[in-house]
Amino acid sequence: MADPITILVTGGAGQVGAELIAHAWPSGVTILAPSRAELDLTDGASVSAWFAAHKVAAVINPAAYTAVDRAETEVGAAFAANALAPALLAEASKAAGAPLVHVSTDYVFDGSGPGSYAEDGTLAPLGVYGASKLAGELAVRSGNPRSVVVRTAWVLSPHRANFLKTMLRLAGDRDRVSVVADQFGCPTSARDIAQALATITLRLIADPQAPTGVYHFVNAGDTSWAGLAEEIFAISRDRGGDFAEVTPITTAEYPTPARRPANSRLSTAKITADYDIAPRPWRDAVAEIIDELSNRNTAP
Repeated sequence: MADPITILVTGGAGQVGAELIAHAWPSGVTILAPSRAELDLTDGASVSAWFAAHKVAAVINPAAYTAVDRAETEVGAAFAANALAPALLAEASKAAGAPLVHVSTDYVFDGSGPGSYAEDGTLAPLGVYGASKLAGELAVRSGNPRSVVVRTAWVLSPHRANFLKTMLRLAGDRDRVSVVADQFGCPTSARDIAQALATITLRLIADPQAPTGVYHFVNAGDTSWAGLAEEIFAISRDRGGDFAEVTPITTAEYPTPARRPANSRLSTAKITADYDIAPRPWRDAVAEIIDELSNRNTAP
């Protein structure tokens, strides 16, 4: 019988963290997902004490400050969660001899490049959120040599607040919704991200020579926010759910405190080559989430 494996998962209340906890891990794997009261990732003493009390085989860190617009004025909070916390986890996981798998974002790019960004694309965040996440990447890669950074984008799930759930909520209140049509990216299921993170983590645990570095994971294909909204409404309508017409607008017509990348497309060729992870089409992922929400709403 294989030795038991304990994995620390941070941010268990978030979209990806919740899916990691719910993931069908192999027999013998135990997931620890402490609350902030149990493990304050921004407090060095708390991190040290937690690792002293627990022996883990690996760490997965999807925890993050994700309020992109608020980050423009809450700079300290953004950098504490997105840069300091990963630095402390990198230090502690390295000392424990455990690999660290860290989740990052398309916002490390400025979105001005053509096509899909490869991992070595020019890093030029447009705002505080992206800058804090980039600082976290650098802390992880320099702090623990056995680390993998997984950048993702446009995360959707049945959990917490996200674009898909917002669109369905708005469709319950109105017949038409205005959505930005000049920002492009890859809608991605939090469940699929969790699956990819699990695959990478288990490989790192089993194989000391497993590849490390930066990878991209998003669902296959791309669209605009308006295109995503149209697909959400089409699927919902087919299931007898709420839907609305979409009015495409420009970014300039929907100003926000933080600038968004116009192009958030990420190439997944590297993660497929190194880890044999082949993302499914984003439309399939969106349909699955809508079906889950529909079943939840109609359950007795």
